[in-house]
Amino acid sequence: MTKHQQLLKHIEGLAVGEKISVRQMARSLEVSEGTAYRAIKEAENLGLVSSMPRVGTVRIEKKVKRDIQHLTFAEVVNIVDGSIMGGRDGLHKSLNKFLIGAMELGSMARYIEPDSLLIVGDREEAQRLALQMGAAVLITGGFDAAGEIRDMADDLQMPLISSSYDTFTIATMINRAIFDRMIKKDILRVEDIMVRDPIFLQENDLAEAWLIQARQSGHSRFPVVDVQERVVGMVTNRDVAGVDPETPLERIMTTKPYTVTPRSSLASVAHLMVWQGIELVPVVEERKLLGVVTRQDVLKALQLAQRQPQVQMTHGDILLSQFSKQSLETATVLKGQMPPVAMDRGGSVSPGSLMTLLTAASEFAMQRAGFKDLVLDSISVYFLHPVPPESEMEIRAGVIDSGRHFGKVDLVVKCGNEVVCKAVASLQSLD
Repeated sequence: MTKHQQLLKHIEGLAVGEKISVRQMARSLEVSEGTAYRAIKEAENLGLVSSMPRVGTVRIEKKVKRDIQHLTFAEVVNIVDGSIMGGRDGLHKSLNKFLIGAMELGSMARYIEPDSLLIVGDREEAQRLALQMGAAVLITGGFDAAGEIRDMADDLQMPLISSSYDTFTIATMINRAIFDRMIKKDILRVEDIMVRDPIFLQENDLAEAWLIQARQSGHSRFPVVDVQERVVGMVTNRDVAGVDPETPLERIMTTKPYTVTPRSSLASVAHLMVWQGIELVPVVEERKLLGVVTRQDVLKALQLAQRQPQVQMTHGDILLSQFSKQSLETATVLKGQMPPVAMDRGGSVSPGSLMTLLTAASEFAMQRAGFKDLVLDSISVYFLHPVPPESEMEIRAGVIDSGRHFGKVDLVVKCGNEVVCKAVASLQSLD
């Protein structure tokens, strides 16, 4: 086991909530501060620790993806620009729900649950009740807390937070943060589908090692790593074709291959694979091999995601929900009105919102022509006139050229009888 792995194991063995620092770890384990820093950063990437402003780096429970919509109390402090008045040792915990303390104590007690957050003003009895029932407290309006309440929060390790914002603003801020988390949860990432602990070859292996692995596994593409398991190349059947089996891999492999991280989105990986003609990409963290993703895996995952109901609507979903789609003989047409969220400060439709609709219309036209799993290559837009707010809009998209894996789409945008925008989009198919 390397020193780096030993440090990670040490961090994993720490109690949840325990603070950790580079200097402390370097001193206690007799390693350099640089080595300790790298171990802590990787532990953060692995979800073992979290760096919290005003708190420091703390050992946390490893987050499960289904709980990504949950916020920690430390994150709540940052969201509401709050100050910590007590219960600092509980900041790493996740809140299950929040409620506003605007009712009588007897009624309030029915709704308070462990690890919930009570948002309340200067009501000492409500603050005490929440802490006793295992909930954190967020005091609005910048009010202070009594010494007894502070001590209780410390003893129970439940955060006591104060913020200068009013109750409505704080609830809005927390709702917005949870909404953003829910959207992120729906984004597929490499870590969701990657093959972990993949087959790999060493840079000092010979070409015959590729032949052995290919026969045993049935695969033809393998990452090549150095002695520290950092990816230094890729070797495929094309590289070894007609080569002496005694040839070192470092002489025939593709050096500096494309790599992705576990947090890369599948959409970006799909784009990389299409435009670089790649069938397999190594997944790395600080160049160290963690897994691989194949073109087939990415394609299947994207196709599955398109069939799933979405939990939250993105900005693009909101725009498209205002338009209906029609299929004419030679074109696909979107008709509808731009919602207020699509406007810029000048009162016209923002270019970004219009680009979202143009891209969607292009994809609809290509899908109608039989193409699947499309990636936008380029789009040339010619804005002729500003688009007035909440006006009836028509986007007409027709395929003007296509090949086996690509197509070009002509786009015309009209408001009433006036043409306000024209564009030409180029798309490629993953399939």
